[in-house]
Amino acid sequence: MIRSISLGVALAVMGVASASANEYESRLSALAQAEIAAIASSPEVIAAVRAQNAETASYDQSRIDQLDQTWRGEVGATGQTMISEVLSRPASQYLANERESSAGLFTEIFVMDSQGLNVAQSDVTSDYWQGDEAKWQDTFGNGPGAVHISEIEEDESTQTFQSQVSMTVVDPDNGVAIGAITVGVNIELIE
Repeated sequence: MIRSISLGVALAVMGVASASANEYESRLSALAQAEIAAIASSPEVIAAVRAQNAETASYDQSRIDQLDQTWRGEVGATGQTMISEVLSRPASQYLANERESSAGLFTEIFVMDSQGLNVAQSDVTSDYWQGDEAKWQDTFGNGPGAVHISEIEEDESTQTFQSQVSMTVVDPDNGVAIGAITVGVNIELIE
């Protein structure tokens, strides 16, 4: 279970009461501009987003809702046809490797297309459509260079504090926004 808390409360609980919210947010922003940007612009991510955009560009809201409902029904179920297909994609394997190589800094990584649908992910997300959430709306919706940093949340199952850092995925050939990436960051491990 994940519980959202204010940045000040999280910092106090972590024993970082002397750090200001702005100081902490700047570290997350710097992480977005470096490591997260490198993942977002990788050939694996760009190719996967381009391919899915070609497939999903014509989807209407009814089709998107149907896919999201199917995904949600598979979360925690034994039959996970749709989830398994997404997790077996090369881009998902790339994201899982990036999460693993972060030594616990990244708790999850997922990439969305121009509709807000999951393209690839390191771990199973609770839903398939992110298009109704700030992580997609405030990045893809605002174009290249946009970054969204969520409130810090306590993941009670892992006892870690994390923030989701999201940014626009940009086509390197023309500079156009083609999707978005979200990375869960264990804030206790940020330097």
